[in-house]
Amino acid sequence: MDRSSPENLILVTCQPDGIALVTINRPKSLNSLTKSMMTDLAKAFKSLDADDSVLVIILSGSGRSFCSGVDLTSAEDVFKGDVKDMESDPVAQMERCRKPIIGAIGGFAVTAGFEIALACDVLVASKGAKFMDTHARFGIFPSWGLSQKLSRIIGPNRAREVSLAAMPLTAEQAERLGFVNHLVEECELLKKAREIAAAIIKNNQDLVLRYKSVINDGLKLDLGHALTLEKERAHEYYNGMTKEQFKKMQEFIAGRGSKKPPPSKL
Repeated sequence: MDRSSPENLILVTCQPDGIALVTINRPKSLNSLTKSMMTDLAKAFKSLDADDSVLVIILSGSGRSFCSGVDLTSAEDVFKGDVKDMESDPVAQMERCRKPIIGAIGGFAVTAGFEIALACDVLVASKGAKFMDTHARFGIFPSWGLSQKLSRIIGPNRAREVSLAAMPLTAEQAERLGFVNHLVEECELLKKAREIAAAIIKNNQDLVLRYKSVINDGLKLDLGHALTLEKERAHEYYNGMTKEQFKKMQEFIAGRGSKKPPPSKL
């Protein structure tokens, strides 16, 4: 099912297997974002989050760029608006989205594009991809989380260099630093993203949503409070299970245990 924006700058396709594809589709401008595109992207994630048929979302860009940031030819229109308006904020809607989001990063992920990439739960990047923060170069104050998230992933000293010197990171560096999960050839980008999505879909979907939530919510806390949060949610989860659900769990575990392991090749 197609839910694309009227100008087809944000393409949304829902597939029967539970995967939704969201594509930033302005390749002639390296997928730079206008105000209306930002709003449409936010609406897309909000809509997909509410759709029970959607289990995993894959986000990509068309052409040779993932997203080159905000279209600076309309900078005043973008930045003079209310940056605290969550309804038109794509990163806020991605962070609110309960479904796993896989970013398929090909080409450039620059500034706002970098921030959108960091809002994904899993990142797959092509070998030619580059991540760059140009906020300081162009006098743009970050408002989608780059100043806070990157330092927590790669460490404050390295993050300061990346942001203050506008130092690009290659996909290989991003993988070594830990915010890219998989590095693939460009032609394999969406295939790898789909493989990860399929692996997620095979699991218990209620627990997938709960697990994503407890990981992301716990990251906002110190370790002690995060562990308490995990205990509280585990208690809530098990208290809400019926005898029938416990029986199904036991039957599933017993069934897995009875399967013979494949013969060793050694």
